[in-house]
Amino acid sequence: MGFWDVLLFNIAAVLGPRWIAAAAHNGPSSLSLWALAAVFFFVPTALVITELSTRFPAEGGLYIWTREAFGDFHGFVAGWAYWVYSFFYFPGLLVASTAMSAYIGGGAHGYLANNRTFLLTGSLLMLAVAVSLNIVGLNIGKWLQNAGGVGTYTPLLILVVVGVAVFSRSGSHTHLSWHASLPAWNLDTVNFWSQIAFAFTGLELVCAMSEEVRDPRRTFPRAILGSGVLIAVIYMLGTLAAMVLISPEQVDPKSGVFQAITSGSTLLGFGFLGVLAAVLVTVGNAGGVGTTVAGVARVPFAVGIDSYLPSFFGKIHPRWRTPYISILIQAGISALILVLTQWKESVNGAYQIVVDAAIILYFLPFLYMYAAAIKLAYRADRAQSSGAVLIPGGRGGVWVIGLLGFLICLLSMALSMVPPGETANKSIFELKLLGSTILAILIGLVLYWRSKRKLRLAA
Repeated sequence: MGFWDVLLFNIAAVLGPRWIAAAAHNGPSSLSLWALAAVFFFVPTALVITELSTRFPAEGGLYIWTREAFGDFHGFVAGWAYWVYSFFYFPGLLVASTAMSAYIGGGAHGYLANNRTFLLTGSLLMLAVAVSLNIVGLNIGKWLQNAGGVGTYTPLLILVVVGVAVFSRSGSHTHLSWHASLPAWNLDTVNFWSQIAFAFTGLELVCAMSEEVRDPRRTFPRAILGSGVLIAVIYMLGTLAAMVLISPEQVDPKSGVFQAITSGSTLLGFGFLGVLAAVLVTVGNAGGVGTTVAGVARVPFAVGIDSYLPSFFGKIHPRWRTPYISILIQAGISALILVLTQWKESVNGAYQIVVDAAIILYFLPFLYMYAAAIKLAYRADRAQSSGAVLIPGGRGGVWVIGLLGFLICLLSMALSMVPPGETANKSIFELKLLGSTILAILIGLVLYWRSKRKLRLAA
């Protein structure tokens, strides 16, 4: 993978139309939340990832960085949580992606965005395509990721253009003012705040595949900076355009971007734009699934090599040289969770549970990552790391950047446990959420202790 492959990979991995839909559903206060998250979370995260990925350009990413700083046990916990989060991330992404694809048939088929049979079938098919291409390898799979980057960004540009055209003709459907754009503390909506931070994550994914990137110490910083600017700008402009086209209470938090494009393009007499955007974003979301399959699967592969997971996790395909066992297990468990979360739950309720579980599990290794950046800043070899791009400001700069990211992740995890306002049964929601995340971590700890016991007996 070269510079453009990595830049488009980052866009496909990070940028999500569903987060723009969720932001538009939340209302004008999302605009200030985007700006705050970009400055106080996205920028520090990009700086930390750039330093760690150029100082330690080894396959495994977060797992390697945490192990370097805190040892094998903490490395395993970070790597395990980072892998397990994908079990919950994929169902949420797949459901949202399939809901958006409903608009390929035009606005008349928008009702399918909440049809359980359509969502499950489409989600499983999209997962199968992404897994197959990534088992074949990044020589083929990277084209899905590249198409994903282009296919995700282009519809959002269409959304912005349609929003500007409708605003100039008939004004905005949403009252927009400086006061309305300020964050408002409300227990029914703070669950969404964590999604704003989560929407800016994913830059670390490609770092888990550093051995498959040409000149990673030169490529990573340029691609991270370029993709970061493009992503932050389109999140804010896309949210603003969606609220111009549809009022917040009418926006579906999964497929609202395409509600907005369809509504606006029909008003302008260019209804085909909604269909075109839906086709493009379906390809884009398939690329988003592909990037996560490709990046996250390398973590248990690396952990498996270190013998803390069963040895078959470390197996590579004899022909395509990819960690195919890890990819298949990851996809199989995700498919099972996708089906199980629908049990006795509304479509939107099941979607919210998997999103919040993914956020909690995902940010746990991020806490390790920020702490690792601080601890590794005291290693004598930091200044001598050839080709490394370091956080500016010396150790003081590392402390400021690391603490900012750490505290925002901690706050996001706490807010994810607050049920959204539309949740019918808040106790059941919390029970499912906490039960699933705690169980996921406990399973990993049991595997680790089992492995350590085997090693002691062998010694």
